[in-house]
Amino acid sequence: MLRGEKILVTGPAGQIAFPMTEYLAAANEVWGVARFGDAETRERVDALGVTTRVIDLASGEFGDLPDDFTYVVHLAASQGPDADYDHAIRVNAEGTGLLLRHCRRARAALVASTASVYGPNPDPWHLFAETDPLGDPRPPHSPTYSISKIAQEAAARLAARLFDLPVTIARINASYGPNGGLPAYHLDWILAGQPVPLRAPGPTPYSPICQDDLDDQAEKLLRVASVPATIVNWAGDDVVTAEDWCAYLGELVGLEPQLVHREYPGGMRGAAMDNTRRRALIGDCRVDWRTGMRRMAEARHPDRGQGGGAVQGQAGRLLDAMSGGTEADEPRG
Repeated sequence: MLRGEKILVTGPAGQIAFPMTEYLAAANEVWGVARFGDAETRERVDALGVTTRVIDLASGEFGDLPDDFTYVVHLAASQGPDADYDHAIRVNAEGTGLLLRHCRRARAALVASTASVYGPNPDPWHLFAETDPLGDPRPPHSPTYSISKIAQEAAARLAARLFDLPVTIARINASYGPNGGLPAYHLDWILAGQPVPLRAPGPTPYSPICQDDLDDQAEKLLRVASVPATIVNWAGDDVVTAEDWCAYLGELVGLEPQLVHREYPGGMRGAAMDNTRRRALIGDCRVDWRTGMRRMAEARHPDRGQGGGAVQGQAGRLLDAMSGGTEADEPRG
């Protein structure tokens, strides 16, 4: 675990970033930057002992933010429901380049990308490797996401070479934990008696990665940062279908999942990852999927399903998108 470092985390109130920020802040001086449109989210991050600043990365204006961070963990990303590609590329790609220029004195930067940069493959069991073709699976919950994240990777790669800044670009797949993620939202829907929409005809394989492994591996990914940038899949070691994890989560809470398979355009059948490169660089994950999802269920719903009711927050918004009149896709990173 990193100790005594000065670390900048972007988007520290996010699903992955908030618990990771808490983890890093236990033994380091951590700063967090975001637009913080909701004052309560900034207060939550401040309560971790983190120094926060309100900054729009795309503006290139960093105010009094120091530039002497030893490490940068860039987790912030724009995901919007509209088709404003200009905005998405300005935030996700240009914002990344501007951030890395500001922090070019750092020892290393970890830039979070997504499995959604890979082009669709008709084989649901295909394991996506870092050398696979990139493309646009057209996730309608955020139609600009894949293209803007590919552009982000290009900006990060250029920044590494321009500033001689070691960078790791990590493509995340199906992250989950008490703070959210696709399996967590599936659990919320099961508890609320809502249908869980999956791709027809199925199965829908993923490589889910637990928040505990994300926290543990962030330092290791910083250690293998390089110039040119290191590009690696950041996913769990188990290939699991959403059908199987929903069945397991249903068993944990004593409810039968209502799985609904729907035809979606875009060509993406599965999103399982080839982790050969990551395992060679930093080793195996520590948490198997059943252990991780049991911990998630216990922490996220300690009543083990006694509540139910309407789905709130991000889970509710995603369900609305996937159940609406337009095609929707599960986020893969």
